[in-house]
Amino acid sequence: MSHPAENLAPEGKEAIATVINQAVAETVVTTMLAQNFHWNVTGMAFGPLHALFQEIYEDHFEGQDDLAERCKAIGGHAEGRLAKMVSLSKVSEHDGHADAETMVKTLSDAQKTVSSTLAGLADIAEKFGDLKTQDLAIERGRAHEKFAWILDAHLPK
Repeated sequence: MSHPAENLAPEGKEAIATVINQAVAETVVTTMLAQNFHWNVTGMAFGPLHALFQEIYEDHFEGQDDLAERCKAIGGHAEGRLAKMVSLSKVSEHDGHADAETMVKTLSDAQKTVSSTLAGLADIAEKFGDLKTQDLAIERGRAHEKFAWILDAHLPK
């Protein structure tokens, strides 16, 4: 049974908000990875990677906003401190000193991490009957999975 945000049980709101904030944190760090690599990529693949990294960080900026707004809609608090996001995130920052292949691999791994967190969010949201959060988590997870696939296509097999 689906519950509107205002009818979610308090333990459901808390559990969902916690994982949304985890997903926001990982999305923020992944956004900055993509932007950092966009600024610092060099080599023969500069043009296409520069454009791809920009496409990724622009998508993620909107995605993190959608997730944070959903957290507020269910009555949670959207974490907005960068240091807290970095500490919550399973995705690590990078200094941007890397070759293009390392950048692509690092960003692909980050996409897979965020996608996995979003899959967990979808499961928790379903458990508490929050189908709107579940839908958002699936939609965002699909975007991260697609970017991982695109990035992986750049890597040698």
